[in-house]
Amino acid sequence: MKAITLKQPGGLDHICVSELPDPGQPGRGEIRVAIKASSLNFHDLLVANGTSPTADDRILMSDGAGIVEAVGEGVDEFAPGDAVVSVFFPNWPAGQPFDGVSNFSQTPGDGQQGMAAEYVVRPATAFTHAPAGWSHEESATITTAALTAWRALVVDGPLKAGDTVLTLGTGGVSIAAIQLAKTMGARVIATSSSDDKLQRVKQLGADDVINYRTHPQWSAEVMRLTQGQGVDHIVEVGGPGTLSESMLSVKTGGHIALIGVLTGVQGEVPTAAFMARQARLQGLIVASRRDQQAFVTALEQTGIRPVIDTTFKFEQLADAFAHQQSGQHFGKICLQW
Repeated sequence: MKAITLKQPGGLDHICVSELPDPGQPGRGEIRVAIKASSLNFHDLLVANGTSPTADDRILMSDGAGIVEAVGEGVDEFAPGDAVVSVFFPNWPAGQPFDGVSNFSQTPGDGQQGMAAEYVVRPATAFTHAPAGWSHEESATITTAALTAWRALVVDGPLKAGDTVLTLGTGGVSIAAIQLAKTMGARVIATSSSDDKLQRVKQLGADDVINYRTHPQWSAEVMRLTQGQGVDHIVEVGGPGTLSESMLSVKTGGHIALIGVLTGVQGEVPTAAFMARQARLQGLIVASRRDQQAFVTALEQTGIRPVIDTTFKFEQLADAFAHQQSGQHFGKICLQW
């Protein structure tokens, strides 16, 4: 079978199309899935470019959607022909985070073989059902980015109608957060460095937009738009380069979901101002399998569909990552066999 693997020490020029043995039939508790699609995340890029080192010949990609071809003994949750989508932490069935999900040792495409393969055989708990009627490309956007937005706003939030949500940028997490927030009756303020992209997020329902190049201290704009109150929830994907402004934008008693490290891994923060706001800063990495199942149910009920920027062939993964690095995309970049 074909698989897309990474040679060490990493880098886009070390991504290879490999011929590997077929994984065979599923054993007890396992399912065999024909993978049809994946989607790119910042985490996948960190693995591919060598920033997050992994094993030699690692099959890439954490997200995978496809069709169940066979089920092993003892599996009654799935049947051949079911459309399924992978989970980011196969070892996190439900409940609160624990030591086993404080790193990526069990994550496909990082500590374990990933989803950029024509076929995989995994424990049934490594997948959930995909939303009914979705394409494989659409389903492949759920595992990492969209589920992270769900946890940030709904599981950890908890978001309620009438709240104000601030999103940063126009990547997969932020777009999903805008869609979720609007569906749940919240007001959304969105930021970007591109006026064109800001017009597109307004079409998705964002109520107010801020160009952070025009307003480098964008917290002042947030406070102006909220009459000095600040926002209830911030989906913080930037990290140290944006966290200070987020801390100055949050409402007293509000919530910041710290998700990304797009601007680095450490930096200064206005601790006194944040303490005075008595706000909550919650770090998170994706969510549990049960959270994903709840999210799939919500997607089926609300009719939300993901925003897909471009779809590449799996064999074009290096080109897809280059497109991701360019920052020109709006929403998710997908792969298909």
